[in-house]
Amino acid sequence: MKIAVYSSLQNEACQQTVRYLLEAAQSMNINVSCHETICQSLQNDSLRSFTSNKDLGKDIDMFFSVGGDGTLLRCLELIRDTQIPVIGINTGRLGFLATLQADDIQVALQAFLDEKYTVEKRSLLTVDVQGISDEIAAFPLALNEVGVSRKNTTSMITVHTKINGESLNSYWADGFIVSTPTGSTGYSLSNGGPIIDPNSKSLVLTPIAPHNLNARPLVISEDDVVELSVSSREDAHLLSLDSRIHTIPTGHPIRIQKAAFPLQLARLHDDSYFKTLRNKLHWGKDQRN
Repeated sequence: MKIAVYSSLQNEACQQTVRYLLEAAQSMNINVSCHETICQSLQNDSLRSFTSNKDLGKDIDMFFSVGGDGTLLRCLELIRDTQIPVIGINTGRLGFLATLQADDIQVALQAFLDEKYTVEKRSLLTVDVQGISDEIAAFPLALNEVGVSRKNTTSMITVHTKINGESLNSYWADGFIVSTPTGSTGYSLSNGGPIIDPNSKSLVLTPIAPHNLNARPLVISEDDVVELSVSSREDAHLLSLDSRIHTIPTGHPIRIQKAAFPLQLARLHDDSYFKTLRNKLHWGKDQRN
């Protein structure tokens, strides 16, 4: 078995967990490939390393993300369309995506060796901005959400929205979010959007602080194509793809649709999406339940 490991190494907990993962894998004769930042931090030249998805290697059986949900989101740029399953070891706060705990690493490695795990196909979004051919076109994917928001102004922006070419609404708001079911527990949720089962094959349109009181989150099919166009007092606005933020000239149409391939998210057999919801949202902890 061959695994790849990525971590931002942002704190001591991440560093200790990475070291523990590497030691456990070595003791089980599992081949390990680490992102170059880990190799540099450990000062270990003997480790097989990678810097991008081009040298990641298609022989990798499992990709480990060590950190929080944000770390796992950044792994998408490395994994892309390789279809390598990814699992997150949580050293962050919430952990809706990174659900594995450091104490479970050895158990998880054995489960992967024994093929006692499941893989969930999580839909991705791809973005095309008319007239823009820079870094967005180089990596136009998002796992959680695509959002537009104001820049350099406290005034609202107007987000003109079309679905499959048909006009839907013009939202006066601070911004607008197009979320996958995976991202429904993220930015969309904090703006009043619903929690969506990852298997529901849908997208959520959520305005950010809308001035229109009748503007509510809308659930649509994941096969729909969403087009956004922003008008503002400023010449530019922000476009976010998960945690990556770009500045876009006002008025450029932004086309958002489901990507041609999903992200493969691995889970152990005793884990589930609903178990994660119960644990992270503390459902059932209220004594009145």
